[in-house]
Amino acid sequence: MRRNLKPIAAVTGSLALAASLTACGGSSAASDEKIVTVYSADGLKGESGDGWYDQVFKDFEKKTGIKVKYVEGGSGEMVQRAVREKSNIQADVLVTLPPFIQQADAKGLLRAYRPKGADLVGAGNKAADGKWTSVVNNYFGFIHNKKELKGDAPKTWEQLLDPAYKDKLQYSTPGVAGDGTAVVIKAMHDFGGKEPAMEYLKKLQANNVGPSSSTSKLAPKVDKGEILVANGDVQMNFAQSKSMPNLGIWFPAKDGARPTTFALPYAAGLVDKAPHTENGKKLLDFMLTEGAQRQVSGIGGGFPARTDIRPTDANAIELAKLIKGVEIFEPDWKDVGANLDDYIDAWKSATGS
Repeated sequence: MRRNLKPIAAVTGSLALAASLTACGGSSAASDEKIVTVYSADGLKGESGDGWYDQVFKDFEKKTGIKVKYVEGGSGEMVQRAVREKSNIQADVLVTLPPFIQQADAKGLLRAYRPKGADLVGAGNKAADGKWTSVVNNYFGFIHNKKELKGDAPKTWEQLLDPAYKDKLQYSTPGVAGDGTAVVIKAMHDFGGKEPAMEYLKKLQANNVGPSSSTSKLAPKVDKGEILVANGDVQMNFAQSKSMPNLGIWFPAKDGARPTTFALPYAAGLVDKAPHTENGKKLLDFMLTEGAQRQVSGIGGGFPARTDIRPTDANAIELAKLIKGVEIFEPDWKDVGANLDDYIDAWKSATGS
């Protein structure tokens, strides 16, 4: 599913001058190209070409003639790649889960742009300065194999410590994958702070298969029964469950407490000094159009970012049932952004990763 975008080789003469002007915000032939490059966290592109991105990119190309080049990976991985390429920028649009979109902004990767329709996105799902805007809303969750665990599916964090889950549990790597980082954020909330969360995750490591840079690759393993439990998010796993019938979505609770989750939207920003800035703006506008937003639940299995879109399709009804009764908390993203490295280092120390 992941593709690698090879860096463009440096050239001499007038082309080198043009590239130099582009990097400085000038104009070049590149800016006139009918192309836009998207670096994105995985989850919105379908395994069989049937995801929300697949439809939106197809419709966008048909309407504008602008071809979408797509590069996918974990949220942290995409930010790190964009940072490495700052002297030779490749991406026009960056889409990641929190807190990595905030991290991208802090690293100077994003340029302020408020897409058409952004005024209809809730204040908590966009940056006040216009650096990023959510295009698909989503919630963090876990999955289990409902065939193998029929009648015995886990409900709490504590149940996952059972030796029966040894080498049958896996979560994506915090600091690399957005959903993996979400494991740490949710554990800190549910257990009441960094220290008790790390104590728990240290114990859980006895059952953990090991690192995974991509959350989306865990669902097929759960569906086949290679592992029984993994982390994920509602939109991605709901979409995957259409072709992976053994996936069950759930939200771990601390023993004696209610299950919890938090919003984990796909947030998009325009890359600063991108080679195709105007095309990037057009794509961001398009993703927030009424037509594209109405396809979020029916095609993508997610929640529209625009608050005026209230879908009533079968997927939307089922998604509402999934999160009914689940306590939704709001992380302190400012704190997470400021202390992310500390939290990841604490996780590495606790788990020996």
